[in-house]
Amino acid sequence: MGLFPSSKEAPRVVVTNGMMIPNYSKPDDWERFNALGVTQYGQMTAGSYMYIGPQGIVHGTTITVMNAFRKVLKSGETPEGKIFLTAGLGGMSGAQPKAGNIAGCITVCAEVNPLAAKKRYEQGWVDELLENVDSLVERTKTAIEQREIVSLAYIGNVVDVWERFYSENIFVHLGSDQTSLHNPWAGGYYPVGLSYEESNDLMSSNPQQFKDKVQESLRRHANAINKHTDRGCYFFDYGNAFLLEASRAGAEVMAENQIDFKYPSYVQDILGPMCFDYGFGPFRWVCTSGNPEDLRKTDQIALAVMQRIKSTAPIEVQQQMEDNIKWIQEAEENSLGCRITGPYFICRCRRKSHDCRGIQPSYKIR
Repeated sequence: MGLFPSSKEAPRVVVTNGMMIPNYSKPDDWERFNALGVTQYGQMTAGSYMYIGPQGIVHGTTITVMNAFRKVLKSGETPEGKIFLTAGLGGMSGAQPKAGNIAGCITVCAEVNPLAAKKRYEQGWVDELLENVDSLVERTKTAIEQREIVSLAYIGNVVDVWERFYSENIFVHLGSDQTSLHNPWAGGYYPVGLSYEESNDLMSSNPQQFKDKVQESLRRHANAINKHTDRGCYFFDYGNAFLLEASRAGAEVMAENQIDFKYPSYVQDILGPMCFDYGFGPFRWVCTSGNPEDLRKTDQIALAVMQRIKSTAPIEVQQQMEDNIKWIQEAEENSLGCRITGPYFICRCRRKSHDCRGIQPSYKIR
């Protein structure tokens, strides 16, 4: 507890996250305290009782994908026709396909829960849904050939996608994962080889066998990723405990020193040195009047401020400033706003964009 000086305009609530210390607690401890209602999973805004879903995280996801491509592409190259392969279309991970569209690449995102995948399509977060891995391979090859900017959601397990893309010699430029591996035994990660329904049944009827299946799947998952990185794929951990749980399962994800992971985290390799180190971080604002015109006015104010800052900014941050400016200029075109009733408000969750495109998906299930 603490007392801090503030002004009349300052926020009225200060919240801390989960307050569980990993070195001195176990998953069972967290489960017990969560059941008692005295803690909850404390990562990012979820731990502060401010769950923002894909609308609030899309700016951070976009900046990550754009700057990840900048790390691997040659000067003058664009992400068009190049693949970002990942998993998860849930509350936060659902931002990945739209972020990929804004970044200008081919996003292939696997989701085992059909309802979640279809919901993200209906909300406009993904362009196309595919239910068959053969159709996914065919569609991906066409997208590469035609240098498309498109997001493809595969209703199935991402391990199958990593393995099939390898056997089909489909080159993956970027790879990551946003399955909820902070909660691996209760629906955060579904093992390959079992359907969504079969996994849910096994989770309840035989928890130990389900855990064994998850760890077996993680070993197979990591093995497929390793094969792609040997070909030149850039894989990064998205802070979802993928590398941690894969290492606990005995997967080959450790560096030679057996202390570090062989793949970097997105903060360590991308957002840290390219954004956070220069003071660039996510920002959001809320238009409580519910009037879209008021939201546009706040956009113009923010835009004017950033353009003024850019005019005198050092060369090291010019690209990031330009990204912020383009994000604001084209956010409405990309439907980056949300309306929530009770109370009714409009929020604008914006961060950056490099090559913003409008997203008008046509309904396709193959």
